[in-house]
Amino acid sequence: MGNENQELHIIFFPFLANGHIIPCVDLARVFSSRGLKVTIVTTHLNVPLISRTIGKAKINIKTINFPSPEETGLPEGCENSESALAPDKFIKFMKSTLLLRDPLEHVLEHEQPDCLVADMFFPWATDSAAKFNIPRIVFHGLGFFPLCVSACIRQYKPQDKVSSYTEPFVVPNLPGEITLTKMQLPQLPQHDKVFTKLLEESNESEVKSYGVIANSFYELEPVYADHYRNELGRKAWHLGPVSLCNRDTEEKACRGREASIDEHECLKWLQSKEPNSVIYVCFGSMTIFSDPQLKEIAMGLEASEIPFIWVVKKNAKSDDEKLEWLPEGFEERIEGSGKGLIIRGWAPQVMILDHESIGGFVTHCGWNSTLEGVTAGLPMVTWPMYGEQFYNAKFLCDIIKIGVGVGVQTWIGMGGGEPVKKDVIEKAVRRIMVGDEAEEMRNRAKEFGKMARRAVEVGGSSYNDFNNLIEDLRSHKH
Repeated sequence: MGNENQELHIIFFPFLANGHIIPCVDLARVFSSRGLKVTIVTTHLNVPLISRTIGKAKINIKTINFPSPEETGLPEGCENSESALAPDKFIKFMKSTLLLRDPLEHVLEHEQPDCLVADMFFPWATDSAAKFNIPRIVFHGLGFFPLCVSACIRQYKPQDKVSSYTEPFVVPNLPGEITLTKMQLPQLPQHDKVFTKLLEESNESEVKSYGVIANSFYELEPVYADHYRNELGRKAWHLGPVSLCNRDTEEKACRGREASIDEHECLKWLQSKEPNSVIYVCFGSMTIFSDPQLKEIAMGLEASEIPFIWVVKKNAKSDDEKLEWLPEGFEERIEGSGKGLIIRGWAPQVMILDHESIGGFVTHCGWNSTLEGVTAGLPMVTWPMYGEQFYNAKFLCDIIKIGVGVGVQTWIGMGGGEPVKKDVIEKAVRRIMVGDEAEEMRNRAKEFGKMARRAVEVGGSSYNDFNNLIEDLRSHKH
């Protein structure tokens, strides 16, 4: 099939945030591995991250200019959401992406591709593609369950019928009796009309575009894959888990930013541990905890007596700054006993999760992490923060039953109340790591892990759905 695919040229345009860029590059690698011509469009400062993640794949990068500080009101060099975490900065950052329209259209005009795969946060990309008679596909990097929940909540607005933020409601027209509260829904800042409009249009983009690529595989959520297509009437293809395109250890280690730990040192530490004995703790690239919360996590992990790797994203002024929030003597104790490894900054997550010593994962339930945990066959402690993460946590705990929650009920930005206490953390960690329930969850998770790998192999459900997508694009072209 490879040769005939070469006449198709696909352009990928990921949103400028690590959690969007990485799965989008993984997806581009999938297309490239099937013989298609692939180009990724991005801004200059995001090129290093993308080149590292491309690895050995044959993929072109085209750069466009990020708008100037005069146009955006942002400081020089702020081209990735990681450098715009403060709420006012983030809104400016989102609005500045509207100015990428002209530069992208120049690329489309010059390259004349057969399809544009653009992130949901570029709702205008559908019209841009239409100008050149090119189909636009949306890639949110999400699976079908969160897509279904979001669509049903937008359509039926059940949250408007409850009297308080804490009163539960059932999501209408969705299999599985899913209950949520208003506190768990994405909170839109109402004070900025341009920003609110951008988010609303982003949500509509899946209806207006040619279709949606889901980072999922059919066997993981067949009910919701069918519901999304048949009941909600969306055109969609499941091509995941896209992280499985990172085959060898070297490529896994290079995925994303420069790791804050040497991969060999990390692997050596893991190799000294028993299979399924280590818990991996990571809350994604956007979460910043308060010091009291970090301290509770440290005490909870230590009390659990389970060996751990903990990735800490800290707003440290400098790298050598001591972690003052750590309990007295904590670092010395865990390093001395070999009980724990703290990685400050960026970790080669897929490489770590795939190691046989890892037995569980404490996660913020971003879909990338959720699916990477599923693919590695791990039970998870769910600690959702924002976005659609509360939906993903529900999916892990209630639908596929490989998750245990820490009980957070509200968005981290909503003044999240008290920190989650160490006893709760210790208990949740032990629940997925030791005992019969943990064993059952791990066996279930391992089955899903095997299904995930089968899905992307020749003849698997995601492999075959890729063929369907290519057929659709071909018929559109002719």
